[in-house]
Amino acid sequence: MTRKKNQHGNLADAPMIAVTLIGDGGIALWGMTPKARLIRALAKSKRPAVYAEQPPAGAAAALLRADWYLEPRVLNAILDNPGVIVTARSQAGEAVIAAHAPAGAVADVRQLVAAGGLGGASIPAGMRVVTVDDICGAYNKALRKAEPPLVASMREHSERAIEWAMYRAAYKGVTDIVTKYVWPIPAFWVTLAASKLKLTPNMVTSVGLLLVLLTQWLFWRGDFWPGLLAAYLMVFLDTVDGKLARVTLTSSKLGNIFDHGIDLIHPPFWWWAWWMGLQATGYAEGSLMAAYGAPALAVILIGYVVGRVAEAIFMHSFGFHIHVWRRLDSVMREITSRRNPNMVILTVSLLFGRPDLGFLAVAVWTLICVPFHIVRLLQAGAERLMGRPIRSWLSE
Repeated sequence: MTRKKNQHGNLADAPMIAVTLIGDGGIALWGMTPKARLIRALAKSKRPAVYAEQPPAGAAAALLRADWYLEPRVLNAILDNPGVIVTARSQAGEAVIAAHAPAGAVADVRQLVAAGGLGGASIPAGMRVVTVDDICGAYNKALRKAEPPLVASMREHSERAIEWAMYRAAYKGVTDIVTKYVWPIPAFWVTLAASKLKLTPNMVTSVGLLLVLLTQWLFWRGDFWPGLLAAYLMVFLDTVDGKLARVTLTSSKLGNIFDHGIDLIHPPFWWWAWWMGLQATGYAEGSLMAAYGAPALAVILIGYVVGRVAEAIFMHSFGFHIHVWRRLDSVMREITSRRNPNMVILTVSLLFGRPDLGFLAVAVWTLICVPFHIVRLLQAGAERLMGRPIRSWLSE
């Protein structure tokens, strides 16, 4: 038994659900067998469920086919819906891939799951046949996207094809242009190599932290090209560590704080170091920098803090990211004045031999983007005051 809140909000005993793999044919994905992956997923699901080779007598059971991959939100949906027999499309037609059977029906339902199809079998009383989409919605709030949950037959798809699908499913839907369009393919192969080498996400993040400091030092010296190389490598690994954590189910509260804490703190220090590098290399002596350099630095630093505060207020007030309120906000997230788009601006300026103009351009772009987000925050507040629901366009 475990304790969880009932419909009245009080703690009550919840019966433990035995979760069992049926059949064979499962393959190792990201270096993990189906059994190892299921045990790790159950440990993170926060549901009253535990892996069992055989369901104990008198207990409800979730029965999963070993030769099908089910992403964690599908597993959680099965655990949350007693009495379901879950089907999915396969090359041979509609296949039974899982079920959540009450204690008295485990034996009969086990035969259905083992057979992989309904055929002419009768459905036990009190149970219903559903599809994956019926019990698991498309909106993934944590990853800011709306897409069907991932299930895949390990008999019909190769190991690499399923790993690629899992990797893509672990990608955020709303993010910046570099992360969204440049990194996916190379980061997949590095993430795959990291999983084979048994590297942990925190190991990757630790290397990223060293690159943060190296970038800071190089920018400060005015070594802009080497600094950008270190910065892009850090940004690349920032993509890898998150995907590695999701596909191997190794995310943790400490790791999340470590990764996001670094992401939150370091960008303004990079821009400050770039400004100091302009002093060290003489670019700050130009007329534009002499007149606007210090105000530009203030705009960039203050703008970053104000922008982050606006995002935090929106999240606290409405329960989701400001970047997924309306489609316009999601488009703006790709190019808004955050670390990666700013790095693109600085890279272009360096290609033309004018890192000073790039710095001023980042300040101008900050002056455009931060007020945009503040206005969006105020608009959302006004709509709530008028009684209109505030929800993400991805959930509609």
